[in-house]
Amino acid sequence: VHECFLPPDLLIEKQGFAPLEALMVGTQGHTSPEQFGKVMSLVKPRLAVGYHFYNDFDTEPYVRERVRKTYDGPLALATDYMVFNVTKDDIRVRMSVVDEEVWPSPPLKKKNPPDTSKAIPFSDFTRSGALGFPEVVDPIFDEINKRYGTDYEPIFKE
Repeated sequence: VHECFLPPDLLIEKQGFAPLEALMVGTQGHTSPEQFGKVMSLVKPRLAVGYHFYNDFDTEPYVRERVRKTYDGPLALATDYMVFNVTKDDIRVRMSVVDEEVWPSPPLKKKNPPDTSKAIPFSDFTRSGALGFPEVVDPIFDEINKRYGTDYEPIFKE
C-alpha cells in the first residue's frame, strides 16, 4: 500500500494548479503514478494498492495507464470503502455500499504561483532516502513544460 497521487496534468486541468505547483506537488511532495509503479516494481507485493488520489470514472483509467508504464503486477487503485480481505493464500478486494463521492469545488479565483523563496528545503535525511526516478519524472516535467511554456526542474535527481 503506497500513495499514488494524480499526475501533474490532471492537477492542472481538474484542480487549477499552476504548472510548477502541479509538478512539485505531483512528483516531489507526492508520488506520481509512474513513480508508484517503480516503487511497486522494486517491492513486488502480492497486490499493489495505490491510494490518495481522486479515484473516479475519468481519473482511474488514466492513473492505471500511467502506473502500467512502470509496473505490470497485480494492482488495485483504492477508493473509499474498498475492503481488502487478506489471508495467507488469497487477497480479495470488494466494495462496501455507500453514496457516491463528488469532486471538491474548483477554486473561486485563479491561483498564484508558489513563492519558492519561502520554501522550506527537505532535510538531508529526507533527501538521502529520496528516489528521484528521473526516467519517469523527467518526461512528466518535459510534458508539462512543453504544454504550458514553462521550464521547471524536479527537486530530486539521481
